[in-house]
Amino acid sequence: MHTTDTSEKGLETIIEKHLINHNGFIASYSADYDRDFCINEKLLFEFLAATQPNAHDTIIKRGKDKFLKRLSDQIRQKGIVEILRNGVKDLDLRVQLYFKKPTSLLNDKAQKQYSSNIFSVTRQLYYSLENSNSLDMVLFINGLPLSTFELKNQWTGQNVKHAIRQYQTDRDPKEPLFAFGRCMVHFAVDADLVYMTTHLNSIKTFFLPFNKGNNDGAGNPLNPEGLKTDYLWKDILTKESLSNIVENFAQIVEEKDEDTGKIKRKLIFPRYHQLRVVKKLLHHSKENGVGQKYLIQHSAGSGKSNSITWLAHQLVTLHDSENTETVFDSVIVVTDRRVLDKQIRDNIKQFAQVSSVVEAIDKGSSQLKQALEDGKKIIVTTVQKFPFIIDEIGTLQAKKFAIIIDEAHSSQSGETASKMNWVLSDKEEAYGEEKEPPTSEDIINELIENRKMLKNGSYFAFTATPKNKTLETFGEKTAEGKFIAFDNYTMKQAIEEEFILDVLKNYTTYQSYYKLDKAVEDNPEFETRQANKKLRAYVESHPFSIMEKSKIMLDHFHADIRKLINGQAKAMVVCKSIKNAILYYQAFKEYMKEINSPYKAIVAFSGTKEIDGEDWDEARLNGFPSNDIPTEFKKKEYRFLIVANKFQTGFDQPLLHTMYVDKKLADVQAVQTLSRLNRAYKPYKEDTFVMDFFNTTEDIKKAFEPFYTTTILSEETDANKLNDLQDALDKAQVYSQDDVVNFTELYFKEAERQELDPIIDKCVAEYKNELNEDAQIDFYVKAKSFFRMYAFLSKLLSFNNSYWERLYWFLKFLIPKIKPDEIEDLAKGILEAIDLDSYRLTRTTQENIKLSGNEELDPTPPVMKGTKGEPGFNELDAILKEFNTKFGIDNWTDDDKVKNFLFEQLPADFARDQATVNAVKNSDKQNAKITSDKKVEDLMQDVIFQYTDLYKKFTDDPDFKRQYLDFVFDKIWNQQSNLQNRPK
Repeated sequence: MHTTDTSEKGLETIIEKHLINHNGFIASYSADYDRDFCINEKLLFEFLAATQPNAHDTIIKRGKDKFLKRLSDQIRQKGIVEILRNGVKDLDLRVQLYFKKPTSLLNDKAQKQYSSNIFSVTRQLYYSLENSNSLDMVLFINGLPLSTFELKNQWTGQNVKHAIRQYQTDRDPKEPLFAFGRCMVHFAVDADLVYMTTHLNSIKTFFLPFNKGNNDGAGNPLNPEGLKTDYLWKDILTKESLSNIVENFAQIVEEKDEDTGKIKRKLIFPRYHQLRVVKKLLHHSKENGVGQKYLIQHSAGSGKSNSITWLAHQLVTLHDSENTETVFDSVIVVTDRRVLDKQIRDNIKQFAQVSSVVEAIDKGSSQLKQALEDGKKIIVTTVQKFPFIIDEIGTLQAKKFAIIIDEAHSSQSGETASKMNWVLSDKEEAYGEEKEPPTSEDIINELIENRKMLKNGSYFAFTATPKNKTLETFGEKTAEGKFIAFDNYTMKQAIEEEFILDVLKNYTTYQSYYKLDKAVEDNPEFETRQANKKLRAYVESHPFSIMEKSKIMLDHFHADIRKLINGQAKAMVVCKSIKNAILYYQAFKEYMKEINSPYKAIVAFSGTKEIDGEDWDEARLNGFPSNDIPTEFKKKEYRFLIVANKFQTGFDQPLLHTMYVDKKLADVQAVQTLSRLNRAYKPYKEDTFVMDFFNTTEDIKKAFEPFYTTTILSEETDANKLNDLQDALDKAQVYSQDDVVNFTELYFKEAERQELDPIIDKCVAEYKNELNEDAQIDFYVKAKSFFRMYAFLSKLLSFNNSYWERLYWFLKFLIPKIKPDEIEDLAKGILEAIDLDSYRLTRTTQENIKLSGNEELDPTPPVMKGTKGEPGFNELDAILKEFNTKFGIDNWTDDDKVKNFLFEQLPADFARDQATVNAVKNSDKQNAKITSDKKVEDLMQDVIFQYTDLYKKFTDDPDFKRQYLDFVFDKIWNQQSNLQNRPK
């Protein structure tokens, strides 16, 4: 009876049969393989004889081994990919070892040359010079090994992990075949999963997943047609796909280690999602031409800069579906991050196989114009430079552009995008110059046209966390009217594949408890809402509370974090204001000195901040220039980066393990800030830790949910709201339609200011004189809402409503003149009337926040009504009572006996122990504290049965214990200091 072959050999047979029967490979044999030169000699010379007979004959005459040695040396020096692309020089010969796939089917000669390449597969290749070990499978092109395989089979008790272990422990990297660059890639495969590496290095060999992803996570989906991993041999290992990878993706790049200055060589092979997205984008652009929008939602850890690089240099040569002309004349890469700007530029230069096609625009518009005229195909610039380039640009002939936007956030919305569109649009004349004077109606139509997405440009927008406007601008609209990304590599998949760490796994929150006292005799009134805001800010920014939080952070770091990541772990402190950042920096310095910490902190913020009449900036506090912060922070002694709105996005430091948060975080900002921790650092970094003094775990979960898997926009913005807003604005009778038309007629004809101002000023007078306070606020809010909504929607939709366009420009000049006055401070003086009586922090939660990823984003709703809230006043006593009830000391201290014991009895018992008091009095402060702490612990031990809950809190809550030990010590120490300082 015959049964199914479920062995490892059976898997080999399945793959080999498909490669031969469907993919055009031939079977090759280990007997023809030269182990010294790592070449299938028979197939190599067969290829040379068929394609380059003269060179073949010369090689034979001179002696095969001489050529094989030269070829082997060149592969060792340059790597197999470059040798396949460019061939090898041997004396006076230039020998091609592979013919590239032609871009057009019309070139018969190139087509014939390509079809002469010999793709072969060898099973059980005996490769070793030392032993009889064999590899399960090796693929060759023209006799040169390209890829090795170790196959495993779950039905016989082994899986992909055993294949990985075999490469790590049983495949000696000193063997010629396993030398760096000799093969393009090594695959570990079973029926469910595929892993790959480009560099075998014994036990240190790091394998990357090469899987499709399943349910937005890791792994591979069920395959009703066969094995889960058959995409590897059915899709990836076809002749066409392998040729594409050799010619356009695989690459040896050089990276400089910033710490050591050494150059490291790295062979890059695309991960599955990188290959997928580039192929999908190229195919869609080829079929649909210019004028498309693509949103690529790829998580941190996806290798985005390589994906952008591969896309950029392949878009340059992309031909249309007829193969007659290129789809794009130039590719512009716009990046938000200056560091990435250089990284992408360097990458593209290394990947680009034609020299001088890349230009970095870092000087201005004339450089961009020159680059385009010089035929530079890829232009890299930053968002910061882009608007200036656009402003100054001269004439640009009509061209077709691919615009690749890295981290497509709000910087691409509004007027910057309109200016970008003007420069790159299909115009012959210069910006601001016209051939003949147009009517204002012409200009209106022109402006409507300009603000739309370009017809002669395609946008490729990459982001990990798309906002609702980004999804609506660049996303794909589904049949249900939702908006999604063109391609997705999710945060969930990146975490499960271990490219990034889950920053929500160890999430600890703290609650502040405090009591404020009145410091004045009278009982003044204040506006309650404003007073409460001020009181909370006062407490959270009070030097005492900053010091308390600093002590918790530093004690936690020194006890639990410093030893992690092989003793190199670092932390970031996220502050709500520059003032708080400076206070934290000073508190950190003071407490680290007190505990003899070997570490240092760096503070980061923009500009200068005045505190108590003194100006502070980063350089003055840190002792080195601002630009040096990222480099200095790499040094071993710098463990803490204290930030206020800086380094919270786009800052990559893999040694960041812990974040201490003392700031409100929400939505995308929460995801981007906490994601500073998620960079992997193998093998030492195993997890991350967040300690949050401001947000709840529910707040953070809500912020992360929409971005965990595929981000979806629930619906498009309702453009009819523009009609409703316009009706409401017109009805208020602040302006007439004639005012709007007259103003824009003059403005578009570049009239003098003195002609424009009277129209706006008349409307401002109408606004102030005819509308009451609530109506004024309502009009102002609606005007801003119309202005923003039209600016956004007019990029996306075709509006033939010239009045909306006029109203947009009219409101642009009216809004600044009717802006409401700053809200009056109705709680002025309250901070001078209160004192901080007590302050304590308690750990409230420590949990692993689990995400499901099913939340959708909603479009930003236009504000249809604005009102001024009525102020509510109350007396200071009542405000403080309510405030202290909300934030006061928690329940167990409501027991008067417990309070009395803590704050009166125990300190009194301590003071009666003269021997301990003397020991405290006669020691330096550090040793006195040790003596004091020991005494308090003994006194606590005495009441273990009397105050069981209190004793449990003291032993289980390290923060409470530290705060209480500090309280008693300070009391005893200060008493003794006062006694010693009394006049005799």
